[in-house]
Amino acid sequence: MKVRTPLYSALLFTLMALSSHRSLAQAVSNSPRLFAPGVISGSADDMSPAFTPDGETVFFTRGNDSGSIILVSHLVKGQWSAPLIAPFSGRWNDLETAMAPDGSFLVFASNRPSDGGVKPLDGKFNGKVFPALGGNLWRVDRQAAGWGEPKRLSDTINADTGTFSPSIASDGSIYFMRPKANGHFALYRSQYDRGTYQAAVPIGIGDDTTEDVDPAVAPDESFIVYSSNHPDRHDPKRLLIAFHENGKWGTPIDLGDEVNEKGSNIEARLGSDRATLYFSTNTVPPISFPRSEQQAQRELEEMRVWADGRENIWYVSLKPWIEKRHSF
Repeated sequence: MKVRTPLYSALLFTLMALSSHRSLAQAVSNSPRLFAPGVISGSADDMSPAFTPDGETVFFTRGNDSGSIILVSHLVKGQWSAPLIAPFSGRWNDLETAMAPDGSFLVFASNRPSDGGVKPLDGKFNGKVFPALGGNLWRVDRQAAGWGEPKRLSDTINADTGTFSPSIASDGSIYFMRPKANGHFALYRSQYDRGTYQAAVPIGIGDDTTEDVDPAVAPDESFIVYSSNHPDRHDPKRLLIAFHENGKWGTPIDLGDEVNEKGSNIEARLGSDRATLYFSTNTVPPISFPRSEQQAQRELEEMRVWADGRENIWYVSLKPWIEKRHSF
């Protein structure tokens, strides 16, 4: 059992209370805040939170360079519980959870074999083969006593082994990412119609010069947040928002430098209120020199808890963009 010193506990409490970019002034602005530091955002790569409609349970991905697992945590008396392995995860490389808006089912990506065998899927994307790191989308339904057995979605969605990062609309339609002909990822949508997923089609955002990943669509499909970059320039992925009007997606809007960290900004997800954006970045707080002994101690404790260069989950309000949508 890990023993926590009073100083460690006090600093962790402060981090959890503020969950900000270093200062109270930023905490009361619309700068991103760290989600549950030391509990959910920790020393591994933590990404893609999927909340139940009441906001009191969250499934998320925790992993490292070797693989990942889906974990679950519950909000108890205002605090998130120690995460446990989700009942449908653990055996395979599972990641990128997405919750149906009504909470009736969950979709995630996995390298588990489609034929029920024991050989994990190899991934084929970005012009390379990634052994045992392929992805197909799987659905698991909520049952009275918990969750059922995962079932692979149809080939209209899982057309290759590079299918990742689902997001679910209210009518059951699924947005996701998979490789284009040039190997780079693009965003697709499969319409759910009378119990069947229709052929997936590109949603019409981006072009062959960009790589677009990790869609987070509003339940009514009125807006979408995703990450985009230009592979030839090796730019970090930046978060953009686009609104759906007059039957098509409008021009994407960059969420700006206050939201987009200098690192790669990925794995967009919407909170249970549909107006809070969760995303992951590996950016760590900047250090100013010279620093006081107290500042050094605080930074050391942050490194122990989460600030180690791995992916952490941050959140920010989308209301400024949603409220101004007609002025863009």
